[in-house]
Amino acid sequence: MPAPTRDLHDHPASRAGLPQRGRLLEPRAAARRHGQPDGSAGGEVTALLQVENLVKTYPASGGLPFRRKRFTALDHVSISVDRGRTLGLVGESGSGKSTLGRCVLGLTAPDSGSVIFDGADVTKLRGAKLSEFRRRVQPVFQDPYGSLDPRWSVGRSVRESLDVFRVGTTADREQRVRDLFDRVGLNPALTDRLPSSLSGGQRQRVGIAAALASDPELIVADEPVSALDVSVQAQILNLFQDLQNDLGVATIFVTHDLGVVEHVSDDIAVLFHGELVEIGPADRILHDPQHDYTKRLLSAVPRPPLIGAGTPRPTTPLAHPTILPTSARTAPATDIPTTD
Repeated sequence: MPAPTRDLHDHPASRAGLPQRGRLLEPRAAARRHGQPDGSAGGEVTALLQVENLVKTYPASGGLPFRRKRFTALDHVSISVDRGRTLGLVGESGSGKSTLGRCVLGLTAPDSGSVIFDGADVTKLRGAKLSEFRRRVQPVFQDPYGSLDPRWSVGRSVRESLDVFRVGTTADREQRVRDLFDRVGLNPALTDRLPSSLSGGQRQRVGIAAALASDPELIVADEPVSALDVSVQAQILNLFQDLQNDLGVATIFVTHDLGVVEHVSDDIAVLFHGELVEIGPADRILHDPQHDYTKRLLSAVPRPPLIGAGTPRPTTPLAHPTILPTSARTAPATDIPTTD
């Protein structure tokens, strides 16, 4: 019996409008202080994801095979992500951030510990239950070009998950792809383009559209802005905030930059050499860090002055390079061509 199709018309992303672009939104920590919605208001917050005592090791390079030691990427790490909230996962290269993200996605099996998504242990899912988990949890990768098939049009890449899960009719899927392009700030006329003909910012928007296509409940974004220049970073950060505010999608935002994570996170977890050294609300981590490593990360954040007449000076020590001049914040995005 063929798998049942799913109706697209009530999809929340289809009903919501295009997010505004061209400005850097107020940091989520500041928005909470000012009483603005953070994606979790209006109802009781429940944990969607729970990671408990996760351990992952890899064989260390060099030496004789029978005497080779193992490198510990994750050392009894425990985190949780509530519905509709964003957890910023911060640490230097080699701290275990990406390994943790791959374990959450079910792409890497841990040595021990558990990954519980909506009450089910991800490491034990098989068959139809694993397929349903793949639909509900989606990745956004660091390299937007490497995550897209260079032989496929970008529209086909976004439509792939709809085809796999048999969502709606063929016409429904095509319309859904156009709606998703509009939602992430891309001209729907670009659906027939190849990835090589798009800019880095456009390709990352395509990657986000592909992640949203299956109506996920959790997105794992692994360094989604680190490969982009600072002006495009600001646009992508805006997009992540708009999507969470509109759709309430829970997000794990992996980054090495505390200045970036300030603008998107409700909670922050800090990893160092595979160990979780600090975790808590973003306000507390950013303004009252307890661990020496967190303090060193904060001290490394650049603090350039804001530019532009009438633009207020930062009230937090975490002014980030992606804060743009007033003229840049109010101008339309420049990486979105409307014609060939």
